[in-house]
Amino acid sequence: MKGCSADTWQSFRRQEPTCTRELRALGAGVTSLNVGDRVGIPWLGYTCGECAYCRSGQENLCDRPRFTGYTRDGGFATHLVADARYCFPLGETGDDVAIAPLLCAGLIGWRSLVMAGQGRHLGIFGFGAAGHIIAQVARWQGRLVYAFTREGDLEAQRLAKSLGAEWAGASQEQAPVPLDAAIIFAPIGGLVPLALRAVRKGGRVVCAGIHMSDIPSFPYSILWQERQLVSVANLTRNDGIEFFRVAAQSSIRAHTSVFPLREANEVLSRLRAGQITGAAVLQP
Repeated sequence: MKGCSADTWQSFRRQEPTCTRELRALGAGVTSLNVGDRVGIPWLGYTCGECAYCRSGQENLCDRPRFTGYTRDGGFATHLVADARYCFPLGETGDDVAIAPLLCAGLIGWRSLVMAGQGRHLGIFGFGAAGHIIAQVARWQGRLVYAFTREGDLEAQRLAKSLGAEWAGASQEQAPVPLDAAIIFAPIGGLVPLALRAVRKGGRVVCAGIHMSDIPSFPYSILWQERQLVSVANLTRNDGIEFFRVAAQSSIRAHTSVFPLREANEVLSRLRAGQITGAAVLQP
């Protein structure tokens, strides 16, 4: 195992363990990879290829998926067996620790950014692993980024500003301008009304988490005027191909904290408590 990433914005129930690996052996019929290749193993580990969603190009919504470290063994481990069709060749350029967060936080963040549309003023609620990666992509695209963090999380706010954010403050604060779109990476339902209030008429709020606490009741007036509230589920292999192309062009720098694999449970506890800025990476 080279490195495994635990995404800081995910809820504790499923911490998306994704990995960079060196291939030690290949199964019969695998021709797209070679022993010794470095590959990335993402959250989406298998899709059936037969359901209506797979046949329509929406494999992220497959009826019978398998997920790395959740319904497929692996992730927080020294070795794993993976389906070659869902492995991303990584080449030899780049550090394993820096690449590992891109396989989870980067990929789901990229899908969320695409779903947010092309608006110039982008809000990011929850500036952890996914947030700090996608902020860099958005800045590279020429967007203006507004980072919303936990109240008092000055370290995350400083990180946001260092990465080019126009503004950084607590989630309860008002951004200096109405937002064209907002992405919620933190698994906190109470952020949904705040984000809806922050976006302009016709704006979009994207909920990027797989799990989220209950969304509180809110007045219809903050959804009215064609504001949209959507969710993101998993990723497709095409998302990965597109994102790694963009990542190479935009020179993303992942802000990582590295821990030994044996401390995985302690690291997850620190993630839940919001005590890690950026992404956590485990190494054996």
